[in-house]
Amino acid sequence: MTDHQAARPTGNAMRRALKRARDGVALDVTEAAVLLRARGEDLEDLVTSAGRVRDAGLEAAGRPGVITYSKSVFIPLTRLCRDKCHYCTFVTVPGKLRRDGHGMFMSPDEVLDIARRGAEMGCKEALITLGDKPEDRWPEAREWLDAHGYDDTLAYVRAMAIRVLEETGLLPHLNPGVMSWTDFQRLKPVAPSMGMMLETTATRLWSEPGGPHHGSPDKEPAVRLRVLEDAGRSSVPFTSGLLLGIGETVEERAESLFALRRVARAYHSIQELIIQNFRAKPDTAMRGMPDAELDDLVATVAVARLIMGPSACLQAPPNLVDSEYERLIAAGIDDWGGVSPITIDHVNPERPWPRIEELAERSAAAGFELRERLCVYPEFVQRGEPWLDPRLLPHVRALADAETGLANPDAPVRGLPWQEPDEAFTAAGRTDLHRTIDTTGRTHDRRDDFDEVYGDWEALREAAAPGMVPERIDTDVREALAVAADDPTKLSDAQALALLHADGPALDALTRIADDVRRAAVGDDVTYIVTRNINFTNVCYTGCRFCAFAQRRTDADAYTLSLDQVADRAEQAWDVGAVEVCMQGGIHPDLPGTAYFDIARAVKERVPGMHVHAFSPMEVVNGATRTGLSIREWLTAAKEAGLDSMPGTAAEILDDEVRWVLTKGKLPTATWIEVITTAHELGIRSSSTMMYGHVDQPRHWLGHFRTLARIQQETGGFTEFVTLPFIHTNAPVYLAGIARPGPTARDNRAVIAMARLLLHPHIPNIQTSWVKLGTEGAAEMLRSGANDLGGTLMEETISRMAGSSYGSYRSIRDLVAIADAAGRPAKPRTTLYGEVPEERRRTATASDGHLPELLPLVQE
Repeated sequence: MTDHQAARPTGNAMRRALKRARDGVALDVTEAAVLLRARGEDLEDLVTSAGRVRDAGLEAAGRPGVITYSKSVFIPLTRLCRDKCHYCTFVTVPGKLRRDGHGMFMSPDEVLDIARRGAEMGCKEALITLGDKPEDRWPEAREWLDAHGYDDTLAYVRAMAIRVLEETGLLPHLNPGVMSWTDFQRLKPVAPSMGMMLETTATRLWSEPGGPHHGSPDKEPAVRLRVLEDAGRSSVPFTSGLLLGIGETVEERAESLFALRRVARAYHSIQELIIQNFRAKPDTAMRGMPDAELDDLVATVAVARLIMGPSACLQAPPNLVDSEYERLIAAGIDDWGGVSPITIDHVNPERPWPRIEELAERSAAAGFELRERLCVYPEFVQRGEPWLDPRLLPHVRALADAETGLANPDAPVRGLPWQEPDEAFTAAGRTDLHRTIDTTGRTHDRRDDFDEVYGDWEALREAAAPGMVPERIDTDVREALAVAADDPTKLSDAQALALLHADGPALDALTRIADDVRRAAVGDDVTYIVTRNINFTNVCYTGCRFCAFAQRRTDADAYTLSLDQVADRAEQAWDVGAVEVCMQGGIHPDLPGTAYFDIARAVKERVPGMHVHAFSPMEVVNGATRTGLSIREWLTAAKEAGLDSMPGTAAEILDDEVRWVLTKGKLPTATWIEVITTAHELGIRSSSTMMYGHVDQPRHWLGHFRTLARIQQETGGFTEFVTLPFIHTNAPVYLAGIARPGPTARDNRAVIAMARLLLHPHIPNIQTSWVKLGTEGAAEMLRSGANDLGGTLMEETISRMAGSSYGSYRSIRDLVAIADAAGRPAKPRTTLYGEVPEERRRTATASDGHLPELLPLVQE
């Protein structure tokens, strides 16, 4: 026990906390800290309550009286690390590795030798553990990776995981340390589960000299919590936990448990928590630190059980507790973790694993049956998608008991191919949705898995509340209007924010100023493009909470087009005068990363003159991570396949405060910016967008505009800015009572006007959306600073699935009429705002208004 923990709580405080635990009342941090100090009879009382909660959870899960373990091998892929934790003996230095005759990384042969021996012994998990980003600290690590053809350590991890799957049949559980959202996308297809210990949320242990984590960039608690959240956003079954006795107080320990509960509640992704006691090791800076006491461990396990609840899975490593198994079982654990009959615990090499037979006997003595599980817990095995990538499902199902989701102890462990699906483009489902969405409509207003797929709605309400609080604006609006009229580039943030809140006469004045700036910048022409949208699939498991388009593959409204159907629709569009196809789709788990190249190539082969405007930044990341290419490499290949430009969608609001309420698993702001700027550097231009009117506020709009303007000044790659008013009707985040019902008319006018002013002169084209606003609304936006109406579309399912009532097609005459209503001439354009060839104009005019007959439903 540390000096911080020496103070005992009062008897009244302990009795009150114990009673709340017995009564099943939720604890707060203060009460949890009190219970962490329980000893003697108080500890027995606490343990009894925790055991009762655990037993209820096992009963509900359908495995009463069962305690689990995973039969595994431990593969220390590299013992190099950029961190300097003061208690660690796992990490070493290049010189010592050389002296001991080892390479900087284990070779593929060494990895596979361990995995094959494990398979022969019936092991089913390959625990691949390594130090954090060793190449950032050690030139020798960088040289090894370069010599063997790997961009970074995670690329080698990915390659070894695939080989383990294919050549041995073991399931990789990856512990590569701190990972980004993009890293999770890279590794999810090759590992059913991953993990990283939180250890503690006590920042002082990282920030203060002499602390156990001082000098270790990856041990900052905020960074590690972000990893846990990104795992949840990526639907990765994730293991985490605490390391006890490294200098934290009981209050800090309690806060760490509540931080883990918040993540578990928000994302339902934490498959188990490890409660691990510190063991001092020789030759470390903390060799003189006392080991965590057993009572401390027992109390922490019990309090963790009470905080995390009956459905949580709690583990305590059996090799660190000196055979005190019964006390840990009584305290509320339901798992012993990975136990290897072959390899040592490389993190605690001085502590041998117990024999599995001994664990079974000791568990039975405590009234529990020991059962084997896989590295991924049974709940996630049974959930399947989106938690398990389709490429891993055959490997997991080969080893799992179909009824329980636990391991099948009799299953042969042998390698299976890991590969992309063979049938990437088979027409399936409601492929006429582009037409019948305007007649029959959608089958249901929400998915069957509405209550689970998006995370915990109540936790989301709590997270959304702070961001939705309006700000008081004290800046003089008249002064801000004067600056806008004189030179909008000189607007301060405070002045811009005041104008974004403008209403009444001030709003009228603002839109007049924006319209004047528009006239000076681009003239009076209202531009439009003859284009066709092709949404090639709506199957998606990303879990965006604003999206009513995404469907599971088994939903009634789900569909996927074949390559021929995509090409047919592009050819039909060309025949009626289109100059562009805009192609986007859901993140379909069965589509390989090269599918996007096939789509672009199919259109170009059928219609060489068609401009391919396709693939959002989210699709780019999906393609890159699935193929193992960098974003730059993937975009280069896409350009070679026929990609001409990109839609700047998937932006929503470029502020992660809002973004993580709107989306569960979509790319973060920094990654969106990386994709867009890389595309621009490669000569692939893009639009830019903002979806607003949900859980956002004008301050978020301002930040979004400033970000886009900064990117444009750096790259010059944006062709236009497109406003996307939130369509609420069928949006999950609205149906759950969190988002407001779209923007008001005031919001729409202010956003268009301020887009014109804040993006001036960098992005000259401001587009309004007739799909979302209708004819009258679009005309009003043209009077408020917009100069572009977008496209004829020909088909549109995304907004229509969300509940837009303005149809899927506007003829050229319709678009000209909208411009007329604003008192302006209309003019066709290309994607890059160039002149439309005369042949295209004539064809489009001759076909105008006859699209339903010329674009029949394609039948397979």
